[in-house]
Amino acid sequence: MVSFIQEVIDDLQLKHSNFSKITFILPSKRAGLFLRNAIAQSINQTIFAPEIHAIEEFVEVVSDFSYTTNSELLFEFYDVYLKQTPKANIESFDKFSKWAQIIIQDFNEIDRYLIEPNHVFDYLAAIKAIENQHWSQDEQQTPYIKNYLLFWNRLKHYYKALNDALKAKQKGYQGLVYREAASNIKAYNAANQDKTYVFVGFNALNSAEELIFKELLENASADIYWDVDQSFLENPIHDAGLFTRNHKAKWPYFNNHDFNWIKSHYSEEKHIEVIGAAKQIGQIKYVGELLQQLQAEDTNLKNTALILGDESLLLPLLNSIPETIDKVNVTMGLPLHLTPMSSLFEELFRIHKKSPLLYYYKDVISLLAHPFIKPLFDTLEGNLSETLITAIKTKNIANVSLEQLQKLSTSSPEVLQLLFNSWSDQPDLAISACQKIILLLKTKFDSNKSANALPLEYLYKFHTIFNELSHLNNSFEHITSIQSLYALYRELIKKETLDFRGEPLEGLQIMGMLESRVLDYETIIITSVNEGILPAGKSHNSFIPFDVKLENKLPTYKEKDAVYTYHFYRLLQRAKHVYIIYNTEADVLSGGEKSRFITQLEIEGTHKLKQSIVAPNVPAIMQQLQKIKKTPLVIEAIDSLSKKGFSPSSLTNYIRNPIDFYYDKILGITQYKDVEESIALNTLGTVIHNTLEDFYKPYIGKLITEESILSMKSNINKTVLKHFKIEYKEGDISKGKNLIIFEIAKRYVLNFLKLELSDIKQGNTIKILAVEAENKVTIYLDSIQKSVTLRGKVDRVDQYNGMTRIIDYKTGRVDPGKVEITTWDDLLTDYTKYSKSFQVLMYAYMMAKSKQIELPVQAGIISFKNLNQGFMKFATKPSSNSRTKNQLIDEETLIAFETQLKQLITEIYNPSIDFTEKKLK
Repeated sequence: MVSFIQEVIDDLQLKHSNFSKITFILPSKRAGLFLRNAIAQSINQTIFAPEIHAIEEFVEVVSDFSYTTNSELLFEFYDVYLKQTPKANIESFDKFSKWAQIIIQDFNEIDRYLIEPNHVFDYLAAIKAIENQHWSQDEQQTPYIKNYLLFWNRLKHYYKALNDALKAKQKGYQGLVYREAASNIKAYNAANQDKTYVFVGFNALNSAEELIFKELLENASADIYWDVDQSFLENPIHDAGLFTRNHKAKWPYFNNHDFNWIKSHYSEEKHIEVIGAAKQIGQIKYVGELLQQLQAEDTNLKNTALILGDESLLLPLLNSIPETIDKVNVTMGLPLHLTPMSSLFEELFRIHKKSPLLYYYKDVISLLAHPFIKPLFDTLEGNLSETLITAIKTKNIANVSLEQLQKLSTSSPEVLQLLFNSWSDQPDLAISACQKIILLLKTKFDSNKSANALPLEYLYKFHTIFNELSHLNNSFEHITSIQSLYALYRELIKKETLDFRGEPLEGLQIMGMLESRVLDYETIIITSVNEGILPAGKSHNSFIPFDVKLENKLPTYKEKDAVYTYHFYRLLQRAKHVYIIYNTEADVLSGGEKSRFITQLEIEGTHKLKQSIVAPNVPAIMQQLQKIKKTPLVIEAIDSLSKKGFSPSSLTNYIRNPIDFYYDKILGITQYKDVEESIALNTLGTVIHNTLEDFYKPYIGKLITEESILSMKSNINKTVLKHFKIEYKEGDISKGKNLIIFEIAKRYVLNFLKLELSDIKQGNTIKILAVEAENKVTIYLDSIQKSVTLRGKVDRVDQYNGMTRIIDYKTGRVDPGKVEITTWDDLLTDYTKYSKSFQVLMYAYMMAKSKQIELPVQAGIISFKNLNQGFMKFATKPSSNSRTKNQLIDEETLIAFETQLKQLITEIYNPSIDFTEKKLK
């Protein structure tokens, strides 16, 4: 394959051109690099290197203007806006910047296409006035409508004032520089008569470029080399030849000069594969497999280009390239906002945007645990950030202050001050804090430069970003809040990239569509060939309506689509192997169905397409319930547990799911504890239990009287509050959901006391025997020839009209059916239905064994969510439908329960029965 660049050089050599005197003008800088290399390879004598300019550089030279940065342009525009807008209508910089970017883009287009600006703006203002008359029936315009129409009338004044301000500094946005170059081209040409100009590989030209090209072609020593195929040029409806057909038909230059460089490479035989893959990442993973395949087939990767339709996929692509490919050149940069370090400054801005005095604990933990911040807390004893995170969770601090963090910390006060000292809505404080953090990180990373090469690159880029913000903040007075600073920061990092260093002429070439201009490769891989990406489709980032653009010959989405059509087909012209990959999963946000380019290739029929859909090789993973064998070590751990004592909750946990019992009781893995933002149900339950314990403990061995209950009622608020402070630690219960839960706790206690009072008033006697009674008994199991301990704490034991009752409080809802059984064997099989019965029976069993009670007794549940049921007694029934119930627990009942209990503990010990996970409903 002979590349287009090589064909140009060969032709110039045939014309005996003096390369040293030629000024080459190309669409991009990258093309210039390949041109320079091709010249060096083709010329066998020593010469001075020719001038090679990308078109934007050349326009800058001709205009004698320099390009201004986007952020600086925004500030210049805001200065103009303040002077040209009545004070009553002025918006903050933050609001202004959201629409100003669109207006600047419109100014840019107007200038690049050399349109008379007043004509466009007057036309636009007239349209808006007509629209208002059409839609508004009021004769009198409202202040809002007046201001709206004034805005459109002011656009031409904004344009002129901005242009005047920029011209005074000899700076400009792209369109302004192009307009100046177009007006200055005759003078520039006259001053540079000895130069020869060669334009290489252009297609779509704006009006300013056309004027410059025409001037130099007609009045200077100049030549132009188009890169267009006969198939596109001669087809009047093919968009790939749209602009070149127009140039050929309308440029006077071609009346006297041949329109050369019409080639017919596209019709040559090609291997084209169209591959559909699910989602963007699916495409990238397939690219990795494809590259491996190409390498195995000895494909020359130096002559292979990988074109990313969606450039945000660069990072996953780099992680998918096979390790066997050692040479890769990445032309595009990695967008700075996609780097890991960008999340650090996002975190900082998020917690400081509203200048809070207290920071939400999740934001604080996220910042302390950030991989770039954590190393700053390294000490000889360990990492302080872990200590701080643990302290926040342990103390249940939902909203954290800098003072609290400093009290919890033993070192690193400077880092905490930088991270959490309030920015007080002052941009200069924010910029300074970020710059200091960058310097701290640099000092830390400098200690091991080889391991931290990439983080140091990130730091340098962010250092330049905050330096620019500092410069803008000092030069202008428009950044007045953290919100406006953040908006500007976001704009800067969107446009900034982390550039890769490599040998541009070696290895696999990775680039975006626009970087491929003028370059040719034998093997082409193009990804994300979907509607909305290639081509980009309709875009509405303009204040100028479609019909106004047509009237003034401004480009619309149709022309932009034609640009991408040309680039797409130009890549295919000289290529021999083409792999077009698209996303099969239509998504309106990240690209729709497969691109019209693929459909067009199918309809044209010039080449036979091999089409396929690829899917990842996903192994079928059968869900297997976990099994843990009872090794001697596990039996040893069960022995240790049995000496401490099996509690009712641990045994019912085993019934529910043996694997949970294994993790909790055998391995000792406790449930992860996070900060309780809202009071948890178990905390609510503990508070109510502890409150009732405080109330009833003084009455152990005594009868409860009306006066006792009234005394308790008067202390509800104080006692509940005390226990919330103990259990909820530094959590806030003064507002929101927590305040509601606090009130619910008080109401639960009050309703319970009302129930007790009602019982007493009806002539019933209640004598408290025990509150939170600890029980610990040992039983011997013949089946395993071991003694085991049972332990548990009974919420309350009392005598109700002389009958002993064992009571378990439940803050959740429990219905009477949950404490009734029909078949004893069911007690060990259905956790949901019989766990409450198991618990109260075990309490009765332990108390009877330890001689704390005399049989018969009653045992049951008081449910605070179902208080109208009162004391729900355990009962046995001959059948589920039977109304006959035995609510007394006697010796016979406990013997039946003991059989089930020993059977359960024997199963826990049985080495032939694994801890097997249950499928929970």
